Amino acid sequence: MTTKRGWRPFGARDPHETHRVSTPLELLFDLVIVIAVASAAEGLHHAIAQGHAGMGVVTFAMAFFATWWAWVNFTWFASAYDNDGPIYRLVTCWIMAGALTIAGGIPRLFAGLDLSLAILGYVVMRAGMVVFWLIAARSDPVHRSTARRYALGIALVQVYWTAALMLLRPEGQGAVMALFGLGVLLELAVPLLAERRGATPWHQHHVTERHGLLVIIVLGEVLLASAAAFTLSDGPGSHSAQFIVLAISALAITFAMWWLYFSQDGPLDHDRFASAFQWSYAHALIYAGGAATGAGFSVVIDAVGGEGHHAPPLTGNLAVAVPLAIYMAALWLVRDRLVLTGPLRHGLLAFAAAILGAAFLGEAALPVTAVIAVAAVAARSRATCR
Repeated sequence: MTTKRGWRPFGARDPHETHRVSTPLELLFDLVIVIAVASAAEGLHHAIAQGHAGMGVVTFAMAFFATWWAWVNFTWFASAYDNDGPIYRLVTCWIMAGALTIAGGIPRLFAGLDLSLAILGYVVMRAGMVVFWLIAARSDPVHRSTARRYALGIALVQVYWTAALMLLRPEGQGAVMALFGLGVLLELAVPLLAERRGATPWHQHHVTERHGLLVIIVLGEVLLASAAAFTLSDGPGSHSAQFIVLAISALAITFAMWWLYFSQDGPLDHDRFASAFQWSYAHALIYAGGAATGAGFSVVIDAVGGEGHHAPPLTGNLAVAVPLAIYMAALWLVRDRLVLTGPLRHGLLAFAAAILGAAFLGEAALPVTAVIAVAAVAARSRATCR
């Protein structure tokens, strides 16, 4: 029965089915995203350490958008149309190959804004999504118009990326960033236009779980930094105590970031078109903030160990504080401002500001930041919901 269903065009799934969880194929897709996130975070780490923080942040944003957009488009489609059949699996593997190519192109992107390999992988990946939506249009009469709009919109934007690939030259940094920015706006507009006259039947619990799993993935970057600091504390040199403090600070901050995110589900509403898009799109800030926090800790570890190029202490502290503050502010935007009431409704914004201020405390900055993050968890647990 499963094979028969798999080889024929797949229809929409029930958005209210029980026990809907992530599939092994989705978890394999997440593994590809782990590689891309790690590559983007590593590029940001080295750019900041070498004194190119501004361009590093811009390049990280480019790499992270391509990675996140690959994941989020597949996630929402899978929530509505995953039948786990051979056709579905094969097209998903095709998309994963494109996403992995993007990951392979990220070092070249950081080395000199060379987008060629990343765009090639991106177009391959998005072509797979066009195939998905064409199959959905054929097999789901109720949402056929929506699926066709998706297929057409994605295909047209890929024409744009293909033209950009032929026109872009790494030495023209301004043109690269302008063309990339326009492409981002076009990509973000496709789902908004496609679903405005009829939303696809995504599953609320499934989408919520999938977004939570990606949070765990990006927090892995902070855990890696903590493990690196513990490893260095056992090596030769006179900085063992500093590395241990860094490792414990990174670990405490990771736990706090996890706790804050999973303290309460966000207001993802199946019946409000704008709410679902705002919720999902704003998560990009949460993911980027989590991954960049890990990169920031790596910058500080380099500075303490005196390995190769390393940034000044304040730069390292800010490399942790800024993305962590963005993570907290994004959580407030996605959830707390909508679900909390009373004086703690805006608590995460206050803690984010305190973390930015702590960056100027020298060697005490990161331990103090860890204390503030833990305090944010304690305060959030006492907040009153609407």
